[in-house]
Amino acid sequence: MAYPYVFRAQAPPARAEDHKAGKDAAAPVPQHREQWPAGASRSARHHGAGAGWLRGLGSGERLASAYDLVETMHYLYVRVVKARGLPASASSHYVEARLGNHRGATRHSDSNGKAAASPVEWNQVFAFSRDSSLQATALEVLVRDDKDGGGVGRVAFDVAEAPVRVPPDSPLAPQWYRLEGGAGSEVMLAVWVGTQADEAFPDACHAADGAAAAVHQLQSTRSKVYVTPKLWYLRMSVLEAQDVVPPGGGIAYNGQHAAEVFAKVQVGGVVLRTRPCRATRGSPMTSVAWDEELVFAVAEPFEDPAVLTIEARGAHPAGKNKDDIIIGRAVLPLALFEKRLDGRRHVQAQWFSLEPFGFGRPPPEGAAAFAGGRVQLRACLEGAFHVMEEPAMYASDTRPTARQLWPPPVAVLEVGVLGAQGLTPMKTAGGGRGVTDAYCVAKYGQKWVRTRTVLDSCEPRWNEQYTWEVYDPCTVLTLAVFDNCHLSGGVATGDAAVRDQRIGKVRIRLSTLEMDRVYTNAHPLVTLHPSGLRRSGELRLAVRLTCLSLGAVVRLYGQPFLPTMHYTHPLATAQLDTLRRQAAGIVAARLGRAEPPLRREVVEYMLDAGTHASWTWSIRRSRANFLRATALLSGAAGAARRLAGVCRWERPAATALAHVLLVTLACSPELVPPAAFLYMAAAAVWNYRRRPRRPAHVDARLSCAEAARADELDEEQDTFPTSRANAVVRVRYDRLRCVAGRIQTVVGDVATQGERVRSLLAWRDPRATAIFTAFCLAAAVVLYVTPARVVVLVVGLYALRHPRFRSRFPSAAGNFFKRLPSRADTML
Repeated sequence: MAYPYVFRAQAPPARAEDHKAGKDAAAPVPQHREQWPAGASRSARHHGAGAGWLRGLGSGERLASAYDLVETMHYLYVRVVKARGLPASASSHYVEARLGNHRGATRHSDSNGKAAASPVEWNQVFAFSRDSSLQATALEVLVRDDKDGGGVGRVAFDVAEAPVRVPPDSPLAPQWYRLEGGAGSEVMLAVWVGTQADEAFPDACHAADGAAAAVHQLQSTRSKVYVTPKLWYLRMSVLEAQDVVPPGGGIAYNGQHAAEVFAKVQVGGVVLRTRPCRATRGSPMTSVAWDEELVFAVAEPFEDPAVLTIEARGAHPAGKNKDDIIIGRAVLPLALFEKRLDGRRHVQAQWFSLEPFGFGRPPPEGAAAFAGGRVQLRACLEGAFHVMEEPAMYASDTRPTARQLWPPPVAVLEVGVLGAQGLTPMKTAGGGRGVTDAYCVAKYGQKWVRTRTVLDSCEPRWNEQYTWEVYDPCTVLTLAVFDNCHLSGGVATGDAAVRDQRIGKVRIRLSTLEMDRVYTNAHPLVTLHPSGLRRSGELRLAVRLTCLSLGAVVRLYGQPFLPTMHYTHPLATAQLDTLRRQAAGIVAARLGRAEPPLRREVVEYMLDAGTHASWTWSIRRSRANFLRATALLSGAAGAARRLAGVCRWERPAATALAHVLLVTLACSPELVPPAAFLYMAAAAVWNYRRRPRRPAHVDARLSCAEAARADELDEEQDTFPTSRANAVVRVRYDRLRCVAGRIQTVVGDVATQGERVRSLLAWRDPRATAIFTAFCLAAAVVLYVTPARVVVLVVGLYALRHPRFRSRFPSAAGNFFKRLPSRADTML
């Protein structure tokens, strides 16, 4: 598919080679060119001075930069630092930069009460793209006040005279410019031409046509890099508690009734409890032992303490009082617990005092004062585990928490987010016109990147490039495109007005990529909705995986996927699922506090955390998995059919060749293993020319998404528990009963065949077991006195006998097996 702005990538960048040598990344050396392209460039003389800063840069001399996977985009940067000498009559001032029909405005600075000589600071950067301002000839910077919107003064620049800056050049120093008509007022500015590799690009406000977004909303349109907080597993073993006596009058006892005492631990919004421990009236109830382990997912820096509460649940003789009564509490900052980096080190148990009932308040009237007791804990922060916040199938990182245990990187992943095309309008603007304010989010490892938001475009061009270190090639890169719903350029309906809408997701498994090769492809953006499959466009990506150590990559294929603690001290599967949901919630909360925030709905969609689809019933996924299993077994079924055809002499030439191979292998059995491995190697070499040439993308046909009915998709995206009407749920339940009935029939048939095999030696059928025992004795004698090659040859020739010597009836062995009993006879 043609894509007009795809840039042909050249050799791998210098920084990957420097990484191989163990050195810091060095910036590429800029090409020698004239500093003022408009003044002496041929294209400026051809096309006019006004367009020289734009067209002159594209005439065959591309600026050298590290962005070699994407098209170089040129911008006119305007840095507004501050102004001085402004009139004190206005309460606030702002600066407006204009280039053609595009403009950008700074925030309003409060200058009320300041002297006229006091400077007013903004320190904001505006970026005017080449495409949006192609015909512009002059840049105009105006200083205005908000009293009447009047202008204090202006400064005009010829864009053809703007200097060109290429990193690693130092930033251009701003200068003071006197405002025309400003009565001595001055503004400090810096104007230059750069690319998206400029360090001012991520924080720049991209000027748009008119006021597409308010000034305070432009912050959410910038490209940013986020880092996942450092996640730990908090392993807390609640061993025992001493001197835990309920407050007087709180629970009534007699010789037969008992009190249940349990420990409750809360970290953030997660609460876990131990099992209740009973104590009778006859015991002093001074010691309660649980010896139970609780595990939490926490993030550094540790903000929420661990709150441990000892509670008692009593049974009144009359059955009246069954409420939980708090005995004592301990607030434990997580910094108290040691960090364990391996499983060999034993963590010492510690005693912690409990605050008594009321936590510092006097006991209620009629209750005797008492001590809260103490509790023994064995707690540590596990640094040798990898805290999963994403599905294990799509994991992008497997490193343990502790940085000391990280292996060296084995590759460098470079991703160029080129753009998107054919995006579906996600909301409506004035006049009912559909608009999309799209941005892309990519996640790999602990690094999240967010491109800038391209306003009001269904064909956004980002051309941003990012780099990750790769520690395991058997990991997955995840990208997704969203519509920014927090701008004033469009109005959405319903809950989407406050939530960024998802457009589509792309996953790329790095192990499917060839090393040092650039993949430039369009990946379809497909989402499932209750109404059906929605194709929302395509995401254009350029991906390169640069190998740093081929030997290390090969060794990784024989090593465990997760750190060793996951195998020496494993956690239960159900526990891992709970911890993953906790970790995903922590990541969403922390990234939502960044500026600009990476919103919760974005993080949950990237981590597959806000859905229950992975563990609830879906007839579409069940059908897709059945077809996958059928396709997997189709090869074996085809081989069995071909073998049966050879045995039935459907192709006499093939049957004759099978006879020759049988005799050869029977006479030389030592050739069987080498021949098998040689066949597999030859098959792999033969399939090399038909290997995949591009990363895999979402297959709607494999997912059975195109054939799914609307009711099936609505059932799949239903909440848990269901929120649909009773009549709808009844229909779905009846359908599920039919599908499950067929499944249970197949499972029962498999169990029946297995039980028949077991009954061969179980004497359930005495005559059948006696026949089988006699056959085994005879077979043992025959196989002992007959050479193995003769047995193989005889059995093979019997299987390949001519149809003239075959019978149409089932074999004796098959008839014997079908007559064996099974436990299905004893089922209701």
